[in-house]
Amino acid sequence: MDWGTDLWDQYDIIEKHSQSGLELVEKYVKFVKERTEVEQNYAKQLRNLSKKYNLKRSSKDEPECRLSSYQSFLEILNEMNDYAGQRELIAENMMMNICIDLTKYLQDIKQERKTYLMEAKKAQQSLESTYKQLDSSKKRFEREWREADRAALYAEKTDQDINATKADVEKAKQQAHMRAHIAEDCKNDYAAQLQKFNKEQNQFYFNDMPLIFNKLQDLDERRVRKLAQGYVLFSDTEKHVMPIIGKCLEGITKAGTNVNERNDSMVVIEQNKSGFERPGDLEFEDYSQGINRASSDSSLGTPKGPMELLSKNKSKNFWLFSKRSKLSPSLLPPFTTPPAPSLANGPPSPKFGRDPLSYCLKEINKTVKPRISSFRTLRRSPTVTEDFTHLPPEQRRKRLQQRREEISKELQKEVDQSEALGKMKDVYEKNPQMGDPASLASQINQTSQNIERLRGELNKYETWLAEAGGRGETLRYKTHTFNNNNGAHDVHSPDGAQSDESTPDPSQAIYAEFDDDFEDEELTAPIGKCTAMYNFPGASEGTICMQEGEVLSVVEEDKGDGWTRVRRNNGDEGYIPTSYVTINLTE
Repeated sequence: MDWGTDLWDQYDIIEKHSQSGLELVEKYVKFVKERTEVEQNYAKQLRNLSKKYNLKRSSKDEPECRLSSYQSFLEILNEMNDYAGQRELIAENMMMNICIDLTKYLQDIKQERKTYLMEAKKAQQSLESTYKQLDSSKKRFEREWREADRAALYAEKTDQDINATKADVEKAKQQAHMRAHIAEDCKNDYAAQLQKFNKEQNQFYFNDMPLIFNKLQDLDERRVRKLAQGYVLFSDTEKHVMPIIGKCLEGITKAGTNVNERNDSMVVIEQNKSGFERPGDLEFEDYSQGINRASSDSSLGTPKGPMELLSKNKSKNFWLFSKRSKLSPSLLPPFTTPPAPSLANGPPSPKFGRDPLSYCLKEINKTVKPRISSFRTLRRSPTVTEDFTHLPPEQRRKRLQQRREEISKELQKEVDQSEALGKMKDVYEKNPQMGDPASLASQINQTSQNIERLRGELNKYETWLAEAGGRGETLRYKTHTFNNNNGAHDVHSPDGAQSDESTPDPSQAIYAEFDDDFEDEELTAPIGKCTAMYNFPGASEGTICMQEGEVLSVVEEDKGDGWTRVRRNNGDEGYIPTSYVTINLTE
């Protein structure tokens, strides 16, 4: 069944139907565009939400950031940011694969439909023109035949008239004969026009119009098929990113399961532990033997207990206890009164004199006043010192260890740079065409100065750490010697090894024997395995390519930036996106 056969007389219906089909395509394109706007606005709101609740760069060093609950919250924000990126990808793919493609296709089929309708209009105009010619010849034939019939009747009447002359009869006959001849010609012309019209009409209804209708039918079916593909793409576009969206949701779930309340409590202890000892028990002071007075008449008052002192000073910004774990003045007894000797043992001690109370007041002035002034100084913000003596012992030890590690890393970088400069200088000396060795002298000298400076700082912090009671990690260095314009220069680099000594002598420089073989440092032991879920080209510097299903060793976990450091069996190392792999860490 086709339109040319079954709808041969429904030109208006076919034209209207094809036009409504084009309007449906336009309506669908408009719908998809509005859907992309919804996705883009949704993604934008999600990004703004993640940015709003994400920590500022300056607040990432806050102590709370080490808590697993804070870290999981940051992971959730990162996953939501990635989720927003996938929504943007949906909008972009819908715009490219549906809106733009269907708009271009719609323009093409509009032009094609217009061409077919023009052909139908021309065929109809041609048929109408032939019909007009047929009608004209028909009317002419009708008119001439009537004239010929009238002329024949007049000739016959004239021939029967006895009063008519022979000339009149002959003239009437000639006129009738001429009219009959003209009528015959018109008849033949009418017959020819009728035959022509019938032929064109048959061509119009059986060939031309069915062919045009069938072309319009094919165009409409192609339009419907293309529109159906657009419907499928509407779903497939979102299905394509569902695996990655699922990974984002799994990341949020994993962030929730990674929260460790016990570990958070330990972190709070580690960050805030002062290292001070608890105060000892107060000794009993027997006032009845030295001074007999009622407690209500005492101007000094009774010493306050620890809980009262805590509640009183909990809003103060200073340490409750002194650095040497001595009791605070408020916890000390207001005075110390030795027991009065009995008369059997002799007269009273001369240091009391005649007035024991005045002696006690003098002792109070000696002890209490300096302590009160020291508390005033503690109320002010402590002065930050380089050796962190303004911190409690435990916090000071941790800060010293942290600072020592930072200096060690800086020293390692300078040592590596010095080694590289030495090797480059050797290459320049062997191949002068590659560069001038003297041009590296300033860089080598500067690097040497930096190394010496950092070594001094490292020894200084090792000394302070030993004083703080921390376990100083003795750093070993492998030494390389190379010549420069200023003579021999030794470069030392820490390899991070620890000695068994808990308190190394900081006054001695710690060096290992010279290592002339330049042995490579041991590779970092892997902490787990990961399996690639997607292909990654690894085109940028520092990254490594991988194929889907490839198993790699995890060397360094994701630090929150979305990248994980991995290693192949052949030793190649680099960074890959964390969301592209499934990670199994070794417990």
